[in-house]
Amino acid sequence: MNDFDPFVAEWITYARNPRYSLVEKCLKLAQTLEFPDLSLSHYIQKLNSMGEELRNSVSDVKNPTYLISMLNEYMFDNLDFHGDGDDYYNPRNNFLNIVIDKKSGIPITLSIIYIHLGSHIKLDLRPVGFPGHFLVKYSEEMILDPFNGGMLLDVDDLQEILDTTYGDGIQFNPDYLNEIEPENILIRILKNLKNSYMQSFNYKMAMHCINMVLGLVPDSPDEIRDKGIVQSRLLQNEFALQSLERYLELAPEADDVDNVLDLIRSIKEKANQ
Repeated sequence: MNDFDPFVAEWITYARNPRYSLVEKCLKLAQTLEFPDLSLSHYIQKLNSMGEELRNSVSDVKNPTYLISMLNEYMFDNLDFHGDGDDYYNPRNNFLNIVIDKKSGIPITLSIIYIHLGSHIKLDLRPVGFPGHFLVKYSEEMILDPFNGGMLLDVDDLQEILDTTYGDGIQFNPDYLNEIEPENILIRILKNLKNSYMQSFNYKMAMHCINMVLGLVPDSPDEIRDKGIVQSRLLQNEFALQSLERYLELAPEADDVDNVLDLIRSIKEKANQ
């Protein structure tokens, strides 16, 4: 199915290696897609220097509320990291090196930095893949929003995020606050980037993102469907049909089956003209 993409083969090996941290894998993702000359060690050192400065600024008090307030003060007041509300959908907000340099980003990249800095003062912060808005938690009680200065959120705040993102159709579910695994964080970043590339008609880069996801989860129906769509737009019709038919095998009850069947018909009609 035209699966091998040498562009991403090295990335898949790296992303699957448990020796590398999430920060390293995010930087490798940026290097693979847009920044071939990026020095991973330079940005890791930059983050670690910030973490050491934070550690040197806190007292011996181990109270988590105190430590979180010190982390917030350091990251958002001293360093001036902030959410990029003006250019939220800029794909560059998904690249950790860019976010470190410009001190602004989206919830997922700011959360990764927040957790990393917190580890330097022994804060056991966990990533939360909340629908539409990445968050961080300390234990099960404290839900924090690095996009909004590390604000502490309650259930009403979480429902408001859902309403803003999806309208009134989704009710808050405690499962939305489950910790998200590092691999799924990488996949979420890649899906963000895929959507950005698709919107700007950069199908070659969108295909790289799809192949990077499929390198981690080979039978992801949505990515196989999107691969078929991108292949059709790149006029790789034979491969597109294989991908789309594979999608129908994997997700025969999906809501968009009729649309996919229409696309398959269209591709076959063009091939017969």
